[in-house]
Amino acid sequence: MIIRGEQAEEKVLMQVAELMCSAARTAPKGRGLDTLETFIATGDDLLRLADEMRKWGEKTGAGFCIRDAGNLENTKVAVVFGTPVKPLGIPGCGYCGFANCDEMQQAGGICAYNAGDLGIAIGSAAEVAAAHHVDNRVMFSIGRAAINLKMFRSDVRIAYGIPLSVTGKNPFFDRKPHKQSS
Repeated sequence: MIIRGEQAEEKVLMQVAELMCSAARTAPKGRGLDTLETFIATGDDLLRLADEMRKWGEKTGAGFCIRDAGNLENTKVAVVFGTPVKPLGIPGCGYCGFANCDEMQQAGGICAYNAGDLGIAIGSAAEVAAAHHVDNRVMFSIGRAAINLKMFRSDVRIAYGIPLSVTGKNPFFDRKPHKQSS
């Protein structure tokens, strides 16, 4: 039996995506409380994300979202990470800019620990992709689109995505910016 490189590479993308979810889950979390939600997008769901990224970019003037949508359309797998806002109740913290967690929640703020934990989880996941020589890039635009499309099971308010690629040149770097029309 011959397995062509393209077949093996496609299989590796899914394996690495699964390992990335595992690495994110086991990354350290503040007070040991896990608020992380992850999913792997492929096929039609990947295209739905790209379409929403393009629409969001056009609506807001964020041209990079349109550029990122093109990147996403040229790959087969993306891993998406998110967290709802669930304050950890750390006395005297104030990193969110409020006096306490109750004040932050009433104002609709974001818990700095939730955001920090998400960042650590994403870093762990990106390291897994890099260790397996799979091209990747952390993108706000994918997370924003996933939130807009309500793709998470919980009320996620902060999200990012990492598209994956196995090609001769990393498609997620040396990109030309999308020019907004006036």
